[in-house]
Amino acid sequence: MSVALARPQGGRFYIVAAIIVAGLQTLILGYSIQSRASILANGTEVQLKTAPVDPRDFLRGDYVVLNYDISSVPVSTVTGGIPAEAGEQTLWVRLKRQPDGFWSIVESSFEELPAVADTVVLRSLPFYSYGPNNGETIRVEYGIERYYVPEGEGKPLEEARNDGTVSIAVKVSPSGAAQIRSLMVDGKPAYEEPLY
Repeated sequence: MSVALARPQGGRFYIVAAIIVAGLQTLILGYSIQSRASILANGTEVQLKTAPVDPRDFLRGDYVVLNYDISSVPVSTVTGGIPAEAGEQTLWVRLKRQPDGFWSIVESSFEELPAVADTVVLRSLPFYSYGPNNGETIRVEYGIERYYVPEGEGKPLEEARNDGTVSIAVKVSPSGAAQIRSLMVDGKPAYEEPLY
């Protein structure tokens, strides 16, 4: 009798198991898509200047490698000090709109920054910090350093980026996560990210 309880009853068990697995996969995929779409739909938009960068990976399709002025965070903007121990850290960076329309760093911290009117807080990706001897700037990434474009259109955009005419509109969630909304050339949208 115990053997009969351990063995599945016909093909019905496998069908139910397959439905459960498919449902879980759908939920995971849906969550991933919705979290990105939520930032694009509800995040605060900021416009960032790009800076030239050289490398390009031909195996992953056409994309533009993006570097931002806000990727080099001045140590002088860090409030609360730099952790004494070397190790993996996250930096929160407060941005404020400047007269030219672009957003720049006004404050940063290794602790989460509170919301302040007319500012946005970006959360960096985890990075390795060497402690207080980082130098004058701390190099961080925000997860918005690549923008994929239609095949054959990456090279002209890289040239425009190197000429300083490319900027990026970014949506930022309340938790500090960022998503690229559009890539602009000479202040005009060249590519816009669809919500889904």
